[in-house]
Amino acid sequence: MPKTRARGDRLLEDALDALRLALNEAGAPWMIIGGIAVIARGVRRFTTDIDAAVRGDAITIDRLMKTLREHDIAMRIADAAAFARKNLVVLARHGPTGVDLDVSLAWSSFEHEALAASTVAAFGRVQAPMSLPEDLVVFKAIAGRPRDLEDAEALVVLYPRIDFARVRERVVDLVALAEVPELLTSFDAMMTRARRPTALAARAKRRPKKRTPPATKK
Repeated sequence: MPKTRARGDRLLEDALDALRLALNEAGAPWMIIGGIAVIARGVRRFTTDIDAAVRGDAITIDRLMKTLREHDIAMRIADAAAFARKNLVVLARHGPTGVDLDVSLAWSSFEHEALAASTVAAFGRVQAPMSLPEDLVVFKAIAGRPRDLEDAEALVVLYPRIDFARVRERVVDLVALAEVPELLTSFDAMMTRARRPTALAARAKRRPKKRTPPATKK
């Protein structure tokens, strides 16, 4: 592994560990989503930031921000509390590493189900609650960017026993709430590609085993 990549992984691990300690102390159910969780679930890809979700009805924004600050995690925008109340995400940065952290407030029934189902998995030396692969597919489908759809496709290939009917049902519900019907079209096209007979050989890329020990329940 190139030195710059190894150093980047160490910075991410340090930032993830600080976030883990802070969110455990905050006391609300939480999990890692986004690229870190995708990597922990077996997809080989690169990321430079960390995304987490915290149950919104179990903590106040002020309490969350206070706890983050106590672990060297500062807000990265002015009036972060007002932004979080409007957009349901706290934009933060881990001071010692400079790694950006997006901590979303989870309010939907899907997010609450995903939080309850999350299991502990490893990113490097740090273990933290991570979203399950099938829930990550939903998160990625709703995000809808090309990188997100690539992640979703890789997860579908790696986990062929995912309950695809449940996944699509959740995507349909969230697309209706967001009123962005084109996201469902993109999701269905991704699913068609991922489930072709040649997809496994062409697209599945696993992380080294040391990054993906068997998941354990929180």
